[in-house]
Amino acid sequence: MPEEPRKSREPWEYVLHIPHDPRAVPVARRTLRLILAAHELAAHSDPAELLATELVSNAVRHTKGPAALRIRWANGLLRVGAWDADPTPPTPQTHVAPDAEQGRGLDLIRACADGWGWQPYVTCGETGKHVWCELGTAVA
Repeated sequence: MPEEPRKSREPWEYVLHIPHDPRAVPVARRTLRLILAAHELAAHSDPAELLATELVSNAVRHTKGPAALRIRWANGLLRVGAWDADPTPPTPQTHVAPDAEQGRGLDLIRACADGWGWQPYVTCGETGKHVWCELGTAVA
């Protein structure tokens, strides 16, 4: 009997710590693609990469410290998140000019993900926030 694909079996989680450097964004995106391919979820790389790029870009652009990309799979749900050292809640822009190059990230996340949110983060002396989004029905 053929072996079932691993993607729907055991939960897993990865964390990639990244420096405060715009070059970390493509590194995080490529790492996500490799992780999803390794877990036989490569077909879902495009939406996950788009969302991860927005989250990590926001963490690098709007904060002054390090950040981390968190990727978790459990029960048919892919959660992509970014931690950063700034505890300030994310705030979607209300009025963005049509030709603006910034300000649409959270709107894009809300439109493309099945859910999103944020929570304050305090552990082992680190503070900040974790902004996340989920791909569930699109990835199941």
